[in-house]
Amino acid sequence: MSQGRGSARHTTVTTTALFLCLLLYVQNVQGATYTVGDSAGWSFNVASWPKGKRFRAGDTLIFNYDSTAHNVAAVNRGSYSSCTAPAGAKLYNSGKDQIKLVKGQNFFICSSAGHCQSGMKIAITAM
Repeated sequence: MSQGRGSARHTTVTTTALFLCLLLYVQNVQGATYTVGDSAGWSFNVASWPKGKRFRAGDTLIFNYDSTAHNVAAVNRGSYSSCTAPAGAKLYNSGKDQIKLVKGQNFFICSSAGHCQSGMKIAITAM
């Protein structure tokens, strides 16, 4: 039994459409990448940097900083507010840290003495 004249074209269009949908899906799964503090990097007075940005779970934050002077501690809300990194907090200190956001609230501080109090902290809610 032979196929109709448009069948091959229909299959090609369908395959192309499915491929494009898959490509869009993969791009959404990978998430966006943000450099904290933009060109200034992870530094003092960066607390307002997240304002106006929309973050999603799976997005990656890149923290660029001088590792001899700073670090990044992933903390909870209480530790963010009090500027203290509790024992067992995840501490990053490479100077070029890449951290994926989880759904919900994400809090980061520099745990070097006085740095968090000088605004070296960010709070991000990821959808």
